Amino acid sequence: MDKIAAERRNNRRYQVHLPLTYRISQKGFPPRTGTGTTRDLSTGGLSFRCRRSLPLGAHVELAIEWPAQYADAYPIDLQLTGFIIRSDGGRIGVRVTSHRFRVAEMPAQHYRVSA
Repeated sequence: MDKIAAERRNNRRYQVHLPLTYRISQKGFPPRTGTGTTRDLSTGGLSFRCRRSLPLGAHVELAIEWPAQYADAYPIDLQLTGFIIRSDGGRIGVRVTSHRFRVAEMPAQHYRVSA
């Protein structure tokens, strides 16, 4: 079997390690939130690490702290939505259904950094 046939993903994955926050929505349960770190991402999927396993099939909203700033002053988040397709001891796989960049309304120097 050649390498192309063995690869199950349709989109190229990029190894990126960025902080993120997530919000899980699942029918019949209250929303859950948490933090994690990306491991790799593509236009169709994302994997990240967090402190716990998350429910398979749940809807998830993610905000990834992007390393660039708009106009060298305004923080940018990559916002993704999708569904959890893998969850194994804090290693999470997400099928991405939508993505967009969001620019903060205030310059970075106005944000407080907590210790």
